[in-house]
Amino acid sequence: MLSRQLNPQRKVHTRESARVWRGRQSGVVAFTNGVFDLLHRGHIDVLTAARAEGDALVVGVNSDASVRRLKGAGRPVRTEAERATVLAALECVDAVIVFDEDTPFELVAELTPDVIVKGGDYAPTTVVGGDLVTARGGRVVIVPITAGHSTTSTIRDIREKSTSD
Repeated sequence: MLSRQLNPQRKVHTRESARVWRGRQSGVVAFTNGVFDLLHRGHIDVLTAARAEGDALVVGVNSDASVRRLKGAGRPVRTEAERATVLAALECVDAVIVFDEDTPFELVAELTPDVIVKGGDYAPTTVVGGDLVTARGGRVVIVPITAGHSTTSTIRDIREKSTSD
């Protein structure tokens, strides 16, 4: 049995428990979000950069239904519970919350992060919720893309290898 301290599930929150968690944070809270289907180096680079921007990092994870709407019937590869647990096990992540909407706008409005961080495929003006954060005096930070790392290309490579074997 895992001790409470080592159990990543303690960092996976419901909407309500995430609001309570946020209310207990006294420092700068950073936020990022995504599907995080097959965790790779690019994800880690964004997550660690996001954590460096604040005293705590909360990660919004698209629900399975949301991922299917956004990416199609073949996704996600891993369930929302699996993806949330893997993220919660990372030292740089302080809280994880699964959201069912197609964008994290409502989650950003509820959690009021001080900083919102996204990967280099975004511009500050296209980050969903960025306007909410900056209107409260917060910041939007864009982390450069880590070349050669994407879930879509990883899945494509796996499928190509499985059909050639």
